[in-house]
This record gives sequence, structure tokens and C-alpha cells, in this order.
Amino acid sequence: MLEVINNYFPNGISSITDNFVLLLQNLPQNILFDIGLVLIFAAIVAYIAKMIKQPLIPAYIVAGILLGPLGLSVIRDIEIINVIAEIGIIFLLFIVGVQMNLKKLKSLGVTAVVVGTLQVILTFAAGYFISLYVLGFDPTNSMYAGLILAFSSTMIVIKLISDERELDTLHGRIIIGILFLQDIFVIIALTVLLGTSDGFSFGLLGGIALKFLALILVVYLFSRFVVHRAFRFAAKSQELLFLTSLAICFFFVLLAYLFGISIAIGAFFAGICIANLPYNLNIVGRISPLKDFFATIFFVGLGLQLGVGTFGTIMIPLLVFMLVVLLLKPLVIMIILSIMGYDKRNSFASAISLAQISEFSLILVMSLSNISEVLFTTTILAAIISIGLTSYFIKFQVKIYTFLSPVLSIFEKLAIKKRNITKSTRQRKKIVLFGYHRIGVIFLKALKKMKRSVLVIDFNPEAIETLIKQKYSAMYGDMANPEILKRIDFKHAKVIISTNPKEKDNIVLLEHLKEVKSTALTFITADDLDVALTLYDEGADYVILPHMMSGESVSILLEKYINDRKALLKIKRDHLQHLLEINAENRR
Repeated sequence: MLEVINNYFPNGISSITDNFVLLLQNLPQNILFDIGLVLIFAAIVAYIAKMIKQPLIPAYIVAGILLGPLGLSVIRDIEIINVIAEIGIIFLLFIVGVQMNLKKLKSLGVTAVVVGTLQVILTFAAGYFISLYVLGFDPTNSMYAGLILAFSSTMIVIKLISDERELDTLHGRIIIGILFLQDIFVIIALTVLLGTSDGFSFGLLGGIALKFLALILVVYLFSRFVVHRAFRFAAKSQELLFLTSLAICFFFVLLAYLFGISIAIGAFFAGICIANLPYNLNIVGRISPLKDFFATIFFVGLGLQLGVGTFGTIMIPLLVFMLVVLLLKPLVIMIILSIMGYDKRNSFASAISLAQISEFSLILVMSLSNISEVLFTTTILAAIISIGLTSYFIKFQVKIYTFLSPVLSIFEKLAIKKRNITKSTRQRKKIVLFGYHRIGVIFLKALKKMKRSVLVIDFNPEAIETLIKQKYSAMYGDMANPEILKRIDFKHAKVIISTNPKEKDNIVLLEHLKEVKSTALTFITADDLDVALTLYDEGADYVILPHMMSGESVSILLEKYINDRKALLKIKRDHLQHLLEINAENRR
């Protein structure tokens, strides 16, 4: 093999690489070739990112860097790529609009409104003054910098906390509320900035406001009198539903263009227009592949635009941006939540999860014509780093919190009035159940029939409220939080059940049980075989594998009732009654 390589490439492997790069650079300058290279490189880098468990958006930007002037310089004419990338922005904001049900505005609560508003204002102000007086940006670019730093990534954060099964936790709901409010602010900011990019005046701003309100009026009338009827008929055919959704999207895109407003705002309002339809999830499912395709090209296009000339001049701005995003923004959120009375665990989890630059900031820098090249490059690199770090912050959140816990106690002294979110009843129980959801409900129902004394610990405040109303002993808390574990009397517990499938949380629990020398039987839940074996090594008495147990249960039913249909029907009736009872309890 080496002899063959040496015959054709006398300079060795480096010659192969050089010839490959030369081949790529000599490909015809054709839009099909360019898109093909974009997708191939994006897929390769994304595959590597997925293997090392990294988010994909930075991977796409890195693919663009590799193809652009900082890398192989394969794609030199990126104008067509940018045009296609604009379609990515359209679909991205359309999907955001579809998923932003306006009824959620009523349930945001005071916390999300106060924290979200103050965080945006304070971070914007800090970003503006630091950029103006420390970095030497002009007032316009300082204002852009403030906005870029103020917002966090809805797409990345919700995906990560969803993967960690923390959407229904108290800090998960605070995070979603803040992100929802940020999305509203960023849409207003995009409308104003893109409408006044040629120069600012109060008259021009008033005209934009009137156009904005006119577009909102059209959205309301369209949603009230046209959309429901049109989609009721279109929903009879999946193909027609898909086509109608695209038609609505581009109708508002064209309307926004005619109004002189950003087409991205038109796409967002199109999504809002159909957000309350019963078919919205189906629409999201149909549009998402298109969004993924064009959004990939958009993020690769950002990497393509990074220039060699500015790279050496951005180190100080990049360092300052990272300090604001990773330290100042979380600090602002933590202080505000602490003043409002939230405990340090929820305040810290909310703050650290929002320490990144938003995908909307990337859309902003892509859309502005008068942004400086230094700010453009700094924003993209800061986004890559902060989004990448966020995945680690959320994954190792418990370990970081445990390490910083003594210092974080200072913030709890800021509370004007502490919130009573750690409601609990008697904590000395023979059975301790961690997790009131899915199989947790089934366990609690079975233990109730057995008339066993149970303490339930869950991280969902609504679940705790429900349990206490039903006269159960319940306590709000995170099983991976050592402070919560110290409050539970494990010495008197006979059985401990964890329905939480997160490996690291269960290991924390098992290690604590060893420390307090608990003799209780431990039933721990795992998602897969490898985790189950690890938990057995950590000392679990029995590891519950829900999928395997379901298969074993069905196989027993098959063996016993395959030739006895009447007996199986009785089992069916009992099972259905059981499911209805659980469903009724969950709805209380």
C-alpha cells in the first residue's frame, strides 16, 4: 500500500492532502457544487460533533470556517449561499412562531417577566458601555454588541434541558419563561434595527411602529377569519396541509417585504398566526426537515464569512464577550432570582443554563449591513465557544453546583422574602420514593394499596402541591442535591426507590446512602444495560429497566393467554381501568 502511495505521491501523505485540497479548489464555481460541498462538510463535522456529544450549531459554523478563507478557501463566492441562508432564517423563525403559543403569556408569571426584562436591560447596558468605553466600538456597533450579549439560545437550551428531563422542574420553567420573553424582545429589536439600518430618526421609528402594528392587525384578522377555516379543510390531506403552511409562511414574508419590514419578522408572524391550530405539531414535524436543511446552510454561511484579516484583532473583544456571557449574565440572573426569594439551587441552575449567545444574535449579525467586521467575527466565535460550553454546564451542573455551594450561600442572604417552594410534611418514613412521574405514579398507587408509609421527593413543584393536597407525605427537592439528601432520615427507611433514570443522580444517591450507612433496600431505575451494570457496581440492590421489564411482562402474557382470548380480555379491562385511574390522578 505504501509503495503504491509513494509511486503516485512521491511526497507522501502530505502530497495526498495537498492534491485533495487542490482538487476541491479547482472544482467549477457552480451553485450545485458549492451546496454539495457545504452539505458534505457540514455532515462530516456534525458527525464528529455528535460522536463527542457536542451541539450541532457550532459544528456547522466550524464546517463553514473549514471551507472559507480561514480554512481551505474552497468556496469563494458566498452570495448565493447567503441567499439560500436567508431561507433558513425564514424557516427558523417560522418554526419559533408556530411553537410560541400566545396563551403561554398568561402563565409566564411575575418571575419570568421581572427576571427576563431586567436581565435583558442590564446585560444590554453592560454590553453597550463596555463595547463603547473599553473596546472602543462606535455607538452603533456598541448598541449591536449589547443586544448580541443580552439574549440566550432558545433552541440549544430547551434541547439540552429536555435531554436532561428538566423541562418540568422549577428551574426548567423559569428558564423557559425567560427565553420566551427574550424571544419577544429580540423580535422587536430585529424589527426596529433592520428597519432603521440606513439611519435613525424618530419619524422613521414611528413609521416602522405603524407598519409593525399593521402587520399584527393583519395576523389577527387572518388568524380569526381565514386560517382556521382554510386549515380545517387542508388537514384532510397531509400534502395539502404542508403546502398550505408554506403558503401562509411566504404570504407573510411577502407582506412584510411590501411593508418594508424584515422578511424574517414576516415568517415569525406567520408562525404566530397558526400557533393555536390543533395541527401545529404536525406542521412543525413537516416543516422541520426543510428548516434543518436551510438552517444548516445558514450556519455554514456564517463560518464562510469569517475573514483572515480580523482574526488577530479580536482576541481582546472575544475575551471581554466571553466574560460578559459566562460570568456577568449568569450573575445578573442569579442575583435577581435570589432577591425574589428563590433558593440557590434553582437560581444557579437557571443562571448557568443561560450563559451563551443566542442563535438570534447570529441572525442579527447576518442581517445587518453596517456591522463592523471585528464585531461580526467576535460574535460568531463567542457563539461557538459559549454554545459548546453550555452543553458541559448543563451536563455537569450538579457537580459544579456542589463545588460552588458554599460560595453560593451568600446569594440567599439577598432574598427580600424567601419563597416557600420546599414544602414538605413528615420526613421519617419507611419507604422513600424519588420521582412522581410515569412509573413513580404506579409505585405510589401500589404502595397505597399496601397501606405503606411513603415519602415522595420530586423536583416538580406542581407535583408536590398535588401530592400534599392528596394527603401524601411529599417534599420538593433534587435527589442529586446533597442538602436535600441530608434532610431525609435514611436510617429509618426500609426501602428506597428511584424512578429517575439519570445515571449521575442515582450515583450521588447511592454514594450518600453509603456515607450514612443506610441498610435500606435500593430499587434504582436505568435507561440502558450499561448504566444498569454501573449502578449494580455502585451498590444498588435492584436496577429497574422499564423497557426490559415491559418486554418480560408481555412475554409472560403471551405464554399464559395466547390461547385464551376471554382471559386476556379480562386482563385488558383491568389494565384499562388502571390506566384511567392513573390518568384521573394526573389531571387533578
